[in-house]
Amino acid sequence: MSTINIGINGFGRIGRLVMRAAANKPNINIVAVNDPFIPVNYMEYMYKYDTVHGRAGVEISHDVDAGTITVDGKVIKVFGERDPAAIKWGDAGADYVVESTGVFTKMEAASKHMAGGAKKVVISAP
Repeated sequence: MSTINIGINGFGRIGRLVMRAAANKPNINIVAVNDPFIPVNYMEYMYKYDTVHGRAGVEISHDVDAGTITVDGKVIKVFGERDPAAIKWGDAGADYVVESTGVFTKMEAASKHMAGGAKKVVISAP
């Protein structure tokens, strides 16, 4: 079974749930997260202490200077871009991007992630 490398755009409720669900799947690897409105220290806090789903139950930390969060020993690159075309998904190793901001819900807008190196985009909106 090959590993699927995923980037998450938007670290609100849906983005965090995608990351939590991926933690239980050995063939899914979260390699990057983008959210221009949430600093890495608050990403750590929100992931660690979810008000609905409880504590994460794994070690989590952040590095402001490196722009990363570490979840259960796995280092994840954090971007803070507003423009999806500017996110360097390919440099982070992401093949798929989960678009969970609720902003880029149409194919034309979501496909901008491919300019940064994503091969496919999954839109998590109705």
